[in-house]
Amino acid sequence: MSADQATWRRTRKLGLTAHNPEKAFPGYTLYAPMFGDGTVYLLDMEGNTVHSWNAPLPPGDYCYLLPNGNLFYLGKTPVAPGAFFSTWHLFSGGALMEIDWDGNIVWEHRDPAQHHDGRRTESGGAVYLTIEEVPADLIAKIQGGIPGTEHDGKMWSDRVVEVDANGETVWEWHAWEHLDPENDAILETALRHEWTHGNTIVPLPGGDVMVSFRSISTVARIDRATGDFVWRLGAPLLSQQHDPSMLPNGNVLIFNNGTRRRHPLVFSNVIEVEPESGNVVWDYRDGSSLGGFYSTYISGAQRLPNGNTLICEGVPGRIFEVTTEAEIVWEYINPHFSDVTAFGTNNAVFRAFRYGPERFPRLG
Repeated sequence: MSADQATWRRTRKLGLTAHNPEKAFPGYTLYAPMFGDGTVYLLDMEGNTVHSWNAPLPPGDYCYLLPNGNLFYLGKTPVAPGAFFSTWHLFSGGALMEIDWDGNIVWEHRDPAQHHDGRRTESGGAVYLTIEEVPADLIAKIQGGIPGTEHDGKMWSDRVVEVDANGETVWEWHAWEHLDPENDAILETALRHEWTHGNTIVPLPGGDVMVSFRSISTVARIDRATGDFVWRLGAPLLSQQHDPSMLPNGNVLIFNNGTRRRHPLVFSNVIEVEPESGNVVWDYRDGSSLGGFYSTYISGAQRLPNGNTLICEGVPGRIFEVTTEAEIVWEYINPHFSDVTAFGTNNAVFRAFRYGPERFPRLG
């Protein structure tokens, strides 16, 4: 995309575009431009940068704040020529880092197969997503996808890995061992070089993990002891979703991208779901215009302590807060743009988070 073609992106209003201090949850918003140089921004409620980190690697794909005040940062390491498949470099990671307030790396683990997501564990290690090849004799049985789009006849699926503080593997889970090649079909318009395309891994109390697989529109809880699914959510409720998070009431908050949704209109929505029943108890969507709220890829949502929800509409770089009644009470558009071969000039944000003032004692 040329600079002229991207003018509309640069000329719209950027930075803080809305703030209702009486209804917004007060605090600081953390985000890293997805295709940036590794700069992480911490914003006050007026959209001012009050602190930043300069990570040594570009994002792969985001970061979040740990309870101790340090940053857990997923970095993108250089991709080896011919690694995996042609689109791998777009969402690959490779490095998991804990970075202190002053930018010092206090813990690091590297895995060239890591991608999308990883979380620090209470034991001092991390659990994260990687990919691995699907056994050759299983590939032909897997339904869906565009015929003939495997990569040199190969297909990959997700492998969940947990390491301890020393980087030693203490638990792993292989998606291909627990999925059904007929029922867990790839979306018919997707490439067949990936079966699952995981984008989220969430460690849960007691050891289970929650995962999100975009290519098969599935969010599930995995029993750590058996590897089986405790519950699963899927289509038509979900459509290439991202960022499920477990709420204190046991429900799951999900950014439902809506890509290739079986619906005459294209839109994204954020839903709160009872995981056992699949009942939706809250549904945010933009009712002001067709396609007004829509992100084909990436994106996320965070339930705030006051009951509001912070939403990251990833592709257009829009971060906004809504009340339970869908009123927008804070909004910020990422003003930092990058030029990326596959996506042109963009200000995409993978995820964003709001934290209360008590999390940042150095800011007074």
